[in-house]
Amino acid sequence: MFDLSFYNGKKVLITGHTGFKGSWMSTVLVNAGANVIGYSTCSKTETRLFDLCGIKNEIVHIKGDVRDLDSLMNAFKEYQPEIVIHMAAQPIVRESYRDPVGTYSSNVMGTVNILECVRLNPCVKSFLNVTTDKVYENKEWSWGYREIDPLDGYDPYSNSKSCSELVTHSYKNSFFSDGKTAISTARAGNVIGGGDFAKDRIIPDCIRAALNHEDIIVRNPYSTRPYQHVLEPVMAYLMIAAAQYADNKYAGYYNVGPDDSDCFRTGDLVDSFVRHWGEDIKWVDKYDGGPHEANFLKLDCSKIKSVFGWLPKWNIDYAVEKVIEWTKCYASGGDVRECMNRQIQEYIGGKIDG
Repeated sequence: MFDLSFYNGKKVLITGHTGFKGSWMSTVLVNAGANVIGYSTCSKTETRLFDLCGIKNEIVHIKGDVRDLDSLMNAFKEYQPEIVIHMAAQPIVRESYRDPVGTYSSNVMGTVNILECVRLNPCVKSFLNVTTDKVYENKEWSWGYREIDPLDGYDPYSNSKSCSELVTHSYKNSFFSDGKTAISTARAGNVIGGGDFAKDRIIPDCIRAALNHEDIIVRNPYSTRPYQHVLEPVMAYLMIAAAQYADNKYAGYYNVGPDDSDCFRTGDLVDSFVRHWGEDIKWVDKYDGGPHEANFLKLDCSKIKSVFGWLPKWNIDYAVEKVIEWTKCYASGGDVRECMNRQIQEYIGGKIDG
């Protein structure tokens, strides 16, 4: 684990900070003493972790769309961030089939706009574009994809994130070759964690069913994905951004995923959830055909391990346990921010105050 004290006093702009992963990242950074500037559309009206954990009152919270270049540029000019982490996106495969134009607009032009702001604001020393494991041309092979493998996502979401990668590569080569601003991308696998209420994601689907005392419906129990707790990629992103801030030699393209043992079939993941939740819940296989999604997907994370000595800390079974810990705290009216803080401290191996 790298030293999070690096972020004490740093000005960090996060796009998509109101999302599930953005809320966890904002909390980690605030706890580390960073000055966080969040930029997000804030368009969702359903239950959000961002609202539940109260992080809004501890950061600069800007309502804006990454597709609006003028609004984004104004935020950069006013707050002069040193580090930018780009996570704003339309992140759901099925939604990308329903709205491909909106998906490409957010995920591609949003990236163009954020990089244009970085280009025109020399205050930024470190930029990280968070993409996905789905950027690769998926050949359904049994070994992990490496950073040098071809990019060519199949569905509109995956393809739009492949395009986002290529936009970043072009900007890096065209405008940042002097090394004054370090540019990287991080390609993470499927994440789980407390406070994810998204539709068409397996763990949130499990939670909704469990809280309603219903059977869990699983659309495709045989698909294999690299599942990991949300703190794994969040800490890896912050590690990359900090390292390249200090030395541009660390800028590059990194896979962030679990060990091979945690590339689970969806049905096995649900089995773990059922076992930890208890209460005699069960799941049923109701494959619905649905739009095309990759059946087998795994990442080779040798590069990030070699460059940084990074290793995942929580296996998937323990990650599921942590999700249920948070969810039962939330369902009982407990202090979810305290629960998050405790999980963060446990992850980094620090002492828990009080």
